[in-house]
Amino acid sequence: MSSPLSSEAQTWFKSSHSGGNATECVEAAHLGEATAIRDSKATEGGSLIFRLSSWASFVSALQDGHLR
Repeated sequence: MSSPLSSEAQTWFKSSHSGGNATECVEAAHLGEATAIRDSKATEGGSLIFRLSSWASFVSALQDGHLR
């Protein structure tokens, strides 16, 4: 779903897994019961919001090597 919140209302941080080159830049913001994700090079393009349980499942799958 698209973010109903403006980027100014959110505290964004760059992912520790973003690559050093300019093509892999992801930022996230914790929103209480959700996590927002956006492309740091195109912040005006909006963000995606995920429920905490969905985001935790995604991160777990990445860490376990299920998504490559």
